[in-house]
Amino acid sequence: MKTTRLPRNAGVLLAGLVLAALAGCGTAGKERAEALGTKGPAKPVKAVPAAPPGLPGMPPLLDPNDVYAADRPGKLSPVVKDFPSRVYVPNTNSNTVSVIDPETYRVIDTIPVGVQPQHVVPSWDLKTLWVNNNRGHTLTPINPATGEAGKPVEVHDPYNLYFTPNGRYAIVMASMDKELVFRDPHTMDRVKTVPVTCYGVNHADFSADGRYFIVSCEFSGELLKVDTERMEVVGQQKLPFEGAMPQDVKVSPDGKTFYVADMMAHGMWVLSGDTFETPKLLPTGKGCHGLYVSRDSKEMYVSNRGEGSVSVYDFAQRKLTKKWTLPDGGSPDMGGVSADGKVLWLSGRYNSEVYAIDTTTGKQLARIPVGGGPHGLAVYPQPGRYSLGHTGIFR
Repeated sequence: MKTTRLPRNAGVLLAGLVLAALAGCGTAGKERAEALGTKGPAKPVKAVPAAPPGLPGMPPLLDPNDVYAADRPGKLSPVVKDFPSRVYVPNTNSNTVSVIDPETYRVIDTIPVGVQPQHVVPSWDLKTLWVNNNRGHTLTPINPATGEAGKPVEVHDPYNLYFTPNGRYAIVMASMDKELVFRDPHTMDRVKTVPVTCYGVNHADFSADGRYFIVSCEFSGELLKVDTERMEVVGQQKLPFEGAMPQDVKVSPDGKTFYVADMMAHGMWVLSGDTFETPKLLPTGKGCHGLYVSRDSKEMYVSNRGEGSVSVYDFAQRKLTKKWTLPDGGSPDMGGVSADGKVLWLSGRYNSEVYAIDTTTGKQLARIPVGGGPHGLAVYPQPGRYSLGHTGIFR
């Protein structure tokens, strides 16, 4: 009897036909999975929503749910880790910067600067501290590694200073000039001038994706919404309070809510930056002025300059949970939190002093005499990968 030989690859072809038949018939998922060599049904792949595109060139957030995730205690950038820890206090009436050693609570140096220094601002790359000499129309650079001041740079009406999240531009808050001036972040050469119709632009903070920022206008009681990349005002509104004087601005850790201190409404305005809705007022205390986020992103310290107190706001509970009153009163204004998160430093605007406050107990640790009219002091260095400006907004 003649035997017919099958082709050498017939076995492979036959297996393929069997699998095809199984796939084409109404076999249950389990049977099909087992036929393919698995022990059970395949698990569906979980769809991961794409993150919204951020400002081009902006470093991605370490945590999409916490814009301050890079600001944890001890997370000092390699750029700043060897800088001595200091508190730099601009004295608007003395035209100087007092330098405090936070370990001893003593002034160890006094640096002459220009006329009416308002804020000491860390640069985007963390390498320079810029002193905003508002009426002197200059910025004085300070090297935080040595504490030495460099040659002043001519910049008109620099009340405050910010940096775009991608580090491409510096933004000068030209309060009296009624302008937002975008400049080169190193040379400070003017790139674009954005005239505004409100009065007293002074403080700001950026959205989580960096695509816009909210600006307070102190003297006309208004808020602006500015497109970062287009460098254009895209929204403007009057605050619903007669005589409002908005000050500091901070975004919540989840990036969804903006808080704006108001020294005449005696509280914080709360609003969505995305919708730019009419904000609601949360009373905190007389002369609400500065806003500073804790190192664990759970709380925000609110200085009430008019009553010498600090309110503590809980982000999760969306309410005030504590109030610390300075012994012997005072005028707590602007400042920042120590690198380890244990001390809140605030200038005493009308008392020629600086306050060091324990962030656990609210106890005053020190009152340090400085020059006249101390304002936007900077605690430096602080954790973070880059600076958005003011007295230290780090991401």
